[in-house]
Parts: sequence; C-alpha cells; structure tokens
Amino acid sequence: MKRHWFLWGSGVLFASDQILKTYAEQNLEKNEERKLTERVVLRRVNNNGMCLNLLSDQPETVRILSAGAAGIVTALQCASLMKKKGFWKKTALSLLAAGAWSNTFDRFIRGYVVDYIGFKCENEKVSRITYNLGDFFIGAGALLLSVTGLFGREREEKSGSA
Repeated sequence: MKRHWFLWGSGVLFASDQILKTYAEQNLEKNEERKLTERVVLRRVNNNGMCLNLLSDQPETVRILSAGAAGIVTALQCASLMKKKGFWKKTALSLLAAGAWSNTFDRFIRGYVVDYIGFKCENEKVSRITYNLGDFFIGAGALLLSVTGLFGREREEKSGSA
C-alpha cells in the first residue's frame, strides 16, 4: 500500500472528528444530552484537562504534554512509513496520530477538548464519561499497536531460533 494513504487516512480521521466537534458545539448546549439509541447519547462536554479531566487546573501543562505526545506519535508514524513492511503498525500509528492531533488542535484553538459521545450503563460514574472520535482512534491505535508488538516479537523469536 502506498505510504501517502496512511497520511491521507490520518487527515480524514482528524477532519471527521473536528467536523463532529464543531457540530456538537453549534447544535448542543453545554451538558445537553440527546438520545441516539437506547445506550448511546450525544452530549457536549468541554474537557479542560486530559483523560477524565486530569490536570484540568493546569491548561499549559496539558497543552505541552499533548503536543509532545502528538509529536512523538507523528515521528514514529513517519519512521514507520519509511519501511516497506508493517501495514498494521502503520495503521495503528495513523489512528494514534489522528486522535492525538485532533485533541491537541482543540487544546490550542478552543482551549479545551470537545467531547460528544456518551454511553448509558448501570454504573452512573461510567455513564457520565464522554468521548470524541479522537479518543476512540487513540484507543484503537494503542490496542492495535500492542497486538502488533506482541505478534511481531513472537514472529522475530520464531525466525531467530530457526
């Protein structure tokens, strides 16, 4: 697969999340909730911190950490794109980069991250957590990168001992 497809993919995912964040800001009042399905709700929450509002009282620290993490992921993505092999690793890093830059963009432009997807469940604390697509991209990319790391090492060990 051509290397530029991974970059385009990251860009499309970034743009998708930004479009949905803009939609949430323009069409939902802060903390308003609209039911999409029995368990999925649209809700607009402005997150001043990191995950679960961690460090919300230190916005400059959050911006620096976010930009640093996004930069590291982007460097790893670019390094992976220089290699011919590693489709799943490139995919994982593309997902991570899209999510990282979408949330970092929010922190620098809006001053907070817009979250807009919630899930209803029996646990009230879990039901109050709100996400955005970028969060799902980061989660999926991290999971995929972990799986490729595990299987990649296993493959290396098998080929090294043969």
